[in-house]
Amino acid sequence: MLKQLKPKSSKMPDRFPDLPRSRKISVSLSEVLAMAIESLWSNRLRTALTMLGVIIGIASVISITSVGQGVQKSTEQQIQALGSNLLLVTSGASRTGGISSGGGSASTLTWEDAKAIAKQVPAVEGTTAFLQRQTQIVYGGQNTSTTTLGTDLNLSTIRNISPQEGRFFNQEELDTAAAVVVLGSKVRDDLFGNGGRSVGEDIRIQGNRYRVIGVMEPKGNTGGQDQDDRVYIPLKNMSARIVGNNSLSGISISGVWLKSADEERLDEAQFQVTNLLRLRHNIRPPQLDDFRITNQADILNTFTSIVGLFTIMIGAIAGISLLVGGIGIANIMLVSVVERTREIGIRKAVGATKRAILNQFLTEAVIVSCFGGTIGIVFGIAIAFGAATIFSFPFIVSGLSVVVAFGLSMLVGLIAGVVPARNAAQLDPINALRSD
Repeated sequence: MLKQLKPKSSKMPDRFPDLPRSRKISVSLSEVLAMAIESLWSNRLRTALTMLGVIIGIASVISITSVGQGVQKSTEQQIQALGSNLLLVTSGASRTGGISSGGGSASTLTWEDAKAIAKQVPAVEGTTAFLQRQTQIVYGGQNTSTTTLGTDLNLSTIRNISPQEGRFFNQEELDTAAAVVVLGSKVRDDLFGNGGRSVGEDIRIQGNRYRVIGVMEPKGNTGGQDQDDRVYIPLKNMSARIVGNNSLSGISISGVWLKSADEERLDEAQFQVTNLLRLRHNIRPPQLDDFRITNQADILNTFTSIVGLFTIMIGAIAGISLLVGGIGIANIMLVSVVERTREIGIRKAVGATKRAILNQFLTEAVIVSCFGGTIGIVFGIAIAFGAATIFSFPFIVSGLSVVVAFGLSMLVGLIAGVVPARNAAQLDPINALRSD
């Protein structure tokens, strides 16, 4: 009679029957960290080179973000220093053969227009008219090409700029078209040397002699225009001696700066000025306006948006080096798994679980990215501080950018370590022990 065969167990036989399952090694987090650090330290050069990609990536992201924010803040401060509640009305463009010569090329605005705006527009607090030309200025053996502005007495109030030395011209000098001039600080330095004495000296503008009565305070570069590379003379003198083109109804001007009571009333002021000028110039639909109005607040917002987008774009490009760093970590960890195959086999033979092997290799990858990220943050902040000091813009480091950069470095390490760690955990201990 045949013996009834017992069904074989579906479970695979234990490869290590002498090691009870209760004795499978359980490794604590501190032990995993200690083993990971010991392994990385034993290969210091390789570890340092692996971290280099992460360091460069994080430092680039931090420094570029900081520089972008600093430049943006500096520009905002410069524009606001000149006034953010301003409107600029400029003459229209002349056209030849259907081709526009650009805004301000036609003489469509007059000084009387500026005075009418000041009197009849409730939302406008003040105005200053100007006539602008590029001129050659000579003093002794020195000469420079700069912008000459013929303006009225309201310039200092509307544009928030005052003489640093001497004074601005007065009402009598404006009415009599006196040959006096106030220099921008850069023009003063070009003609008289850095900080040289200029008040009381005579210079020539387009061959006409002018007495220097003041030097304006430095304002820097705003919107691509150097506010210090210009000179100021009375509007009547500019019209009579430099430009020489009076309109039939008064003195032609290049434009007029308008100051509203506050920034919230800019749209209201723009609407009122537009309607007034259309009435004065007899413009009716569908005729086009022969003037153009620019909102200073819109310029500030537009420039801020452009700089912000540019910073994000450059930061994203710099972030590519983080990806390169992650690839480096993954590559080195894969090599490490191959080199340490026998070690992994021994550890599994004495009871190390797949989870323990997986945790160790993941921990090594995260430690590399963590240390690299920390060093990268320090270098990034140092580079940003150096750039802010050298180029004189505010030093700004966003806490969010630091947190995001460090989080990215941790994520890169974790992702880069997954495949090598999984490969190490899946190694068969018998085959691993047979490895040379």
